[in-house]
Amino acid sequence: MRRIDLIVVHCSATRCNRSYPVETLIADHRKRFGYTGYHYYVTRDGQLYQTRHENLKGAHAKGYNEHSIGVCYEGGLNPQGKPADTRTDKQKHTLLALLCSLKLDYPDAVILGHRDLPDVHKACPCFDARAEYRDL
Repeated sequence: MRRIDLIVVHCSATRCNRSYPVETLIADHRKRFGYTGYHYYVTRDGQLYQTRHENLKGAHAKGYNEHSIGVCYEGGLNPQGKPADTRTDKQKHTLLALLCSLKLDYPDAVILGHRDLPDVHKACPCFDARAEYRDL
C-alpha cells in the first residue's frame, strides 16, 4: 500500500461548453502516459469515475505522484478557452463528497490544487482548492 500524504485537485483544462467524457480522458492519457494519470474524474453532470486504483502511482503532478491521489473535474476553461472555475453544482457536490471520503482514508493528507505545488505555472484547477477544502 502506498503512503498518501497529498490529494491534488485538477481540472481537465477543457472548455465548459464542450464535452470531455471519461472515455476521451482515458484515451488521451493512455496515449501520453500509457495509463490514466488521475485516480478520479468528475464529469459536469456530477458522475464520479475511478480511473486508476489508489494503490497505483498516478501521472498528474510531477515529483508528487508517488505519494498522492489525483482528482480531476471536467472543465476549467470558459467558452473562450480562458481559465475559469467552471464547476457545476453537481461537480462541487461530488468533489466535496469524494474529498471527505479520501480524508477518512488518508487523514494526514493535505488537499491542494495543482497550481499550489512548487514550480507549477498554470491555473489548474482554476479555483482555490486549498482554501475551499481547508476544513476537511
